[in-house]
Amino acid sequence: MARRPKGEGRSVQSVKNSLKFKATPKAGLLSIKIGVKKYSVPVEARMIANGDFLFLSFPASSELYSVANGAIAPLADNADASAAFEALNPKRRRRSRATKQVEIPSELEAALKKIPSGYRLAIGPDGAPRIVKTRVRRAKK
Repeated sequence: MARRPKGEGRSVQSVKNSLKFKATPKAGLLSIKIGVKKYSVPVEARMIANGDFLFLSFPASSELYSVANGAIAPLADNADASAAFEALNPKRRRRSRATKQVEIPSELEAALKKIPSGYRLAIGPDGAPRIVKTRVRRAKK
């Protein structure tokens, strides 16, 4: 499947479908006030919020809202939702392990430099270090 170019618009429905399972589920998110008492509605909702957009999904439905001037308004079904997708889509975390430089004592470094070319350091069956000839692998013809 071809990837969509970044500048191309996305429909509100496609953004809703894409964000539905990327949002983290939260219980007790919805509450209602009746009289003077506040009740927590036992519904699990999925939500992603940003300064400009809010994605709210319940098991039966989901909605994409725009937050502007202190007011929340749902985006129309025919509106371009590319900005909402870019703002709300969680980025994949890529972990790169930084390799730490190991400091080798100068005596050990000098001893390793004395190993002749074509040989390597190996540990024998009794645990003693020894120098063995390096295995040369040839390509099959």
